[in-house]
Amino acid sequence: MTFWTYMLHCNAGRFHVGHTDDLDRRIAQHETGTLPGFTRDYLPVKLVWSESFPTRYEAQTAERKLKGWSRAKKLALIRGDWDEISRLARNKTEEKQAFDKLRLSGESDG
Repeated sequence: MTFWTYMLHCNAGRFHVGHTDDLDRRIAQHETGTLPGFTRDYLPVKLVWSESFPTRYEAQTAERKLKGWSRAKKLALIRGDWDEISRLARNKTEEKQAFDKLRLSGESDG
C-alpha cells in the first residue's frame, strides 16, 4: 500500500499539509469541503505538492516535518528548489545556535 504526504494551497494564501492512503479521494474531499476543519474554511484549495511513501509512519513523519517549515521553505519545496531549502535550513540552524549562545551567556551573567 502507498501512503502520501501532500500540501494544499488554500484561499487567503494559506497552506495545509496532511497525509493519506488515498490521495485522489482525500483531495476530492478537501475540494468539496466534505471534511470538517481548516480547509473547509479556506476553500478553494489546490494540490501543490505530494510525495508517496511506503509506510504510514513515513508519511506522518514527513507531514509533521513540513508543518514545522516556514512559508519560504514550503514555497521552495513546491518549486522543487532544493538549494533554497538547504539555504533556509542552514540559516535556521545558524539562528538557533546564535540564540542558544546568547541565552546561555545571559544565564551566566545573571
